Amino acid sequence: MRTKHVNVLIALAAVMLFGFSCFCISRMTQTSNQLINCRNHILEFKEKMLHLKNKTERNRQELIKALSKMKYEMTQRKNMSINLAEKKMNTLGKNETASNTFEILKFFFPHLRKVDRIYPDVIIGKEKTGVSFALGISTVNRGNQSYLKQTLNSLVSRMTPSEEKDSVVIVSVADTSLANMAFKLNLANRQFGFASKVFGFVSLPNSSRGCIKQVLDFCFLMLYAQPKAMYYLQLEDDIIAKKTYFTKITDFVHNITSKNWFYIEFSMLGFIGKLFKSEDLLDFVHFFLMFYKDKPIDLLLRDIFQVKMCNPGENPEKCAERNKQIRIRYKPSLFQHVGIQSSFPGIEQYSKDIYY
Repeated sequence: MRTKHVNVLIALAAVMLFGFSCFCISRMTQTSNQLINCRNHILEFKEKMLHLKNKTERNRQELIKALSKMKYEMTQRKNMSINLAEKKMNTLGKNETASNTFEILKFFFPHLRKVDRIYPDVIIGKEKTGVSFALGISTVNRGNQSYLKQTLNSLVSRMTPSEEKDSVVIVSVADTSLANMAFKLNLANRQFGFASKVFGFVSLPNSSRGCIKQVLDFCFLMLYAQPKAMYYLQLEDDIIAKKTYFTKITDFVHNITSKNWFYIEFSMLGFIGKLFKSEDLLDFVHFFLMFYKDKPIDLLLRDIFQVKMCNPGENPEKCAERNKQIRIRYKPSLFQHVGIQSSFPGIEQYSKDIYY
């Protein structure tokens, strides 16, 4: 009888052991399937990341090739003799010689090669060169709204007399509206009696519309300002400046130990408050003209850094570190965007610099 009980217990134990073994095998199989699925997801993610990396590298290589081609063609053009005659312009009875710098436009726009002179008309202002800073402002017709008076008051009233003497503010009238042109001239004459000492009002040719026009207008302004000063500060016509902004900019630039900086940002918004060395402006303009149809100018500014400063296949962290060293950001921002009516018809914008 006892033997029978033992056999029953052994059988029961065997059944329980078999059941437990089956349970364990089932769980192991389930865990294995989960691990396999997880591995497949990881492999799929790696494949997608590799594809994205290859696509990014192809785009970078295309930009580098385009830039190399442009440099080669520019070198070829420099070997050609270009003779420009002096052209008389309506500039308060002064004559101004057309700059060879603007001849680059004929390379990017072949239809201009038949034009004798490519140079903006200087409406108001004496020829002022040899200063430390040129402040460039591009203004367009915003309908019934204009922020230019407020912007100019903010900029000039916060300069010291010596800073006024060592700078030039260049305002480009970047549209062909006669009414708007008359308003700008009247503003300069009535509001700023010292316009001939500080300001130059420049009329630009009608280039296009929208973002394309904006890029081209900035390029014209940079080309005009390039020979006038050591540094060029890009501003817009709907901003205000902080008190002693000019002194802060001057002190900051003079205290930078490295001379290899790319540009300095005195505002985090768009293309406002970007300071360039005038000797570098032609490189920027050439790049902007290459891709002016593709992106707004603030995005092109980011792209030129990637092309010129980041090596193909380089670790992104290294490139980002170099970015911090040569693309310098000044905080807090010295300029704030105040305009609501955009330069693009029918659009309102409320962007503010949170670091101001």
